[in-house]
Amino acid sequence: MPYVKGVANYNRINFLVSSKVQSFTTLVSDTGLATDANGKKIVRAGTVLPANDATAKGILHNDVDVTHGPQPGALIVEAYILEARMHTAPTE
Repeated sequence: MPYVKGVANYNRINFLVSSKVQSFTTLVSDTGLATDANGKKIVRAGTVLPANDATAKGILHNDVDVTHGPQPGALIVEAYILEARMHTAPTE
């Protein structure tokens, strides 16, 4: 008998203005994250990495599941962004 697990659906908000995006692979850390209602640690698209301060290097392009440790993700370094739609607004 196959093991089947339900997957929760969610809506992803598009924060990109155009399809012209320059991104690079980065390792998304799992430190300091709390688990959600499904027991997962998800870093949401639009999160400024590595921190939302002067150390920022880019914006995460897609959601990344870091439940079982650090995982690779796409880090946007150049694009047109709608700040109002981002997961967390960037600081000055």
